[in-house]
Amino acid sequence: MPPSRRRRALRPLATGALVLAAGSGCGDSGGPLSAGATPTAVSPARLWPGLPPASSPAWDYGETDTETVEGVRVPDGDVRRVDPAAVVRAEIAAHPEDYAGAKAPYRETGARLAGCGADRDRCPLLTPYYRDLTGDGRDDLTLGFRLPPTGQTAVRVYTVIGHELVRVMSNNDAVSAVELAGRSVIIRSPSEVAGYEYRLQWTWDADQRAMLLTHDEMLRTGDHGHPRPRRTPSPSPSGGAR
Repeated sequence: MPPSRRRRALRPLATGALVLAAGSGCGDSGGPLSAGATPTAVSPARLWPGLPPASSPAWDYGETDTETVEGVRVPDGDVRRVDPAAVVRAEIAAHPEDYAGAKAPYRETGARLAGCGADRDRCPLLTPYYRDLTGDGRDDLTLGFRLPPTGQTAVRVYTVIGHELVRVMSNNDAVSAVELAGRSVIIRSPSEVAGYEYRLQWTWDADQRAMLLTHDEMLRTGDHGHPRPRRTPSPSPSGGAR
């Protein structure tokens, strides 16, 4: 099994933005006031044109990694009839290095999942969401579950191919919000830099039959308080490519 992926540390981008506050005031004659000269556009400057082409990908994020979920039936090919808890149990069974043993990073997840019926507050499983993210006219499953004791959240997307449930997107991180937009899953995470957050967008790619990381940004939030604690990179389950 290939080594688990780790989230790369993003550097904040030094971005300068010029905002023109358009005034609504008028001159004595009732005409609009000038906003001043328009800044001259500057084209990008290409650096080191003699630099040889890269010989390998910049980062292996496992964007095209998919995994068939073993042991989980999909009645009538309808993902809504799949038991979400069974899907998480199947992942735990398939990746003992992540979930089983005293040194496994997510070692408490299985025990808490087993107690979901008795203690909903400790249950790691979040409400499942269903939406067609692959464009085949059928709902797909977006599943989230907490990863104790790390304080992180797993976000997964599953589709049905043939009669099998296939995981087409996997991300573990400190998550502050998740959104579905069109064919995309957008994950927002806190940054250790005050006033910024990470924004990752995963979008379905029909050629790769997987959700690819199409945007990886650091955005300003307007919160300029104290710097947040630095996040610890964490592994995500890595399955065999389908």
